Amino acid sequence: MRGKLAFAALLIAAPVAVVAHHGWGSFDASKHIAIEGPIQVSEYANPHVTIKVKAPDQVWTVELAPVSRMETRGATKDVVAVGKTVKAEGNPSKSHKNVMRAERITVNGKTFEMR
Repeated sequence: MRGKLAFAALLIAAPVAVVAHHGWGSFDASKHIAIEGPIQVSEYANPHVTIKVKAPDQVWTVELAPVSRMETRGATKDVVAVGKTVKAEGNPSKSHKNVMRAERITVNGKTFEMR
């Protein structure tokens, strides 16, 4: 019985996880943008790290790499801490205003590749 309950819980949770994480196809790879400003919010968690950056024109949500890739490349939680100034380069969302996927970020003169 316990096994059946665990399996049922997995069946219910799996679609939620799939819906919560989208593919990179929702970003326009033909357009390249760069924004720079202070980090206002930093969520260092999977499925990918997300920061909110106060650019001169608006606040952008910037989707970075998964935590494991960030750490492997030296982009620890401290690198994307609230208050740090970041330059993010990448692709805008096709469907959400002020959302981008970063290909790379630069913090304190050091560049971190996200892909």
